Amino acid sequence: MKTAITPTRAENFSEWYQNLIVAADLAENAPVRGCMTIKPYGWAIWELMRDEMDRRIKANGVQNANFPLLIPIEFFNKEAEHVAGFAKEAAVVTHYRLKMIDGKLQPDPESKLTEPYIIRPTSETIIGEAMSRWVQSYRDLPLKLNQWVNVMRWEMRPRMFLRTSEFNWQEGHNVFATHDEANADARKMHKMYGDFMRDILAIPSIMGEKTPEERFAGADHTYTLEHIMQDGKALQAGTSHDLGQHFAKSFGIQYLGTDGKLTHAWTTSWGTTTRMMGSMFMVHSDDDGLVLPPFVAPYQVVIIPITRDETADELNAYAETIAEKLRSTGVRVLVDSSDMRSPDKMWKWIKRGVPLRVEVGAREMSENMITVTRRDIGKESKKTLSVDAFVNDAKNILRQIHDDMLSRAEHRNESMIHNVADLAELDSALAAGKIGFFRIKYEQTKCDAFDAMMEKYKITRRCLDDNDPTFVFVAKAY
Repeated sequence: MKTAITPTRAENFSEWYQNLIVAADLAENAPVRGCMTIKPYGWAIWELMRDEMDRRIKANGVQNANFPLLIPIEFFNKEAEHVAGFAKEAAVVTHYRLKMIDGKLQPDPESKLTEPYIIRPTSETIIGEAMSRWVQSYRDLPLKLNQWVNVMRWEMRPRMFLRTSEFNWQEGHNVFATHDEANADARKMHKMYGDFMRDILAIPSIMGEKTPEERFAGADHTYTLEHIMQDGKALQAGTSHDLGQHFAKSFGIQYLGTDGKLTHAWTTSWGTTTRMMGSMFMVHSDDDGLVLPPFVAPYQVVIIPITRDETADELNAYAETIAEKLRSTGVRVLVDSSDMRSPDKMWKWIKRGVPLRVEVGAREMSENMITVTRRDIGKESKKTLSVDAFVNDAKNILRQIHDDMLSRAEHRNESMIHNVADLAELDSALAAGKIGFFRIKYEQTKCDAFDAMMEKYKITRRCLDDNDPTFVFVAKAY
């Protein structure tokens, strides 16, 4: 069968994904090394995700703020363990002025900074410095902050919406009086992320704690959400860190307690990125293009008038009256009245993943009807309804699409999680080309033999099993 995206997922999943991004008009590679330009349709998806996530973050008592892009290098030197995790990815600003030299603009040698700045790879250090001034008393706690910003990590193998040198994210940073409060908060934000992925993106998450080998540099505990892609590989979609007192001691975050003594606080950090978009695209999409969960689709319904020259104006007007009725119920709608051929319009919105595609022609208009097709199911779902019946039921149909997409992802996950008894069974499964997550006793991975298997098969420990932390999931990963 001919498909809109070639190669297909089965033929070359990685190339299919790159071509999917282009076909859906989501983004393009930028002229800046390792970066992407997110196009309007892709950015509209991110805005819907961001706004819903922001609402949930604020519901947890967090306030938004904004901190500088440039971080003094001395701040990183205060947290040696933390900086070790980012040193190889750091982009460094060394000059503050350009000068015309030999006919080309170049950094002016006389403008070299006495102390370089790091373009933020993450903001624990600069936010920690501010918190040391903002927190003085137990009355100032808890302090809960979040920022929506872009960050820079010099990526060696960039891939749009998965790994780029510059990407957008939110990063939360909270301060507490006790370790119990901090750890409970890290777990609370971890659960908030899992709920968001499930309720909004229709993605079931493998939720657990990173092993000591994989946890965030400078953290006591790192809680992670792992997603299983259609090719069986893992993608880390969000993390929440219990930072203990490491950053509080490095940056002097102390509070005067009710006993009159100065005590170091306990901090957490937590974040998600535009990588969530890449995960969503790979979990749900097919060989004809994007398949979007309804809650983050820029247009939940696209109405396509099937026009001839003599009926174009009348049909476009008819389509607009339907659109207005849908908008009044809270549904996001676009009427595609462009002069493209009708089949081209259909394929455009199929590739862009619009949940419901509505066609109206002369017959539908004369009978006050519409013909509707679900993107997640395809032509098998195509049916004709009265306009009133569709308008009244559209939001229920969209909810059903979300639930069905989640159910399909859950069933696929179940088929891709394999229990293995020992390293020999794991080696045999990987050598045979079996894909997915492999669940094995964590203690069995703490040896040279497993290290050799990680190198051989390019697998990593993803997280300890929340249901039984003596087991760990291992998988190939993006």
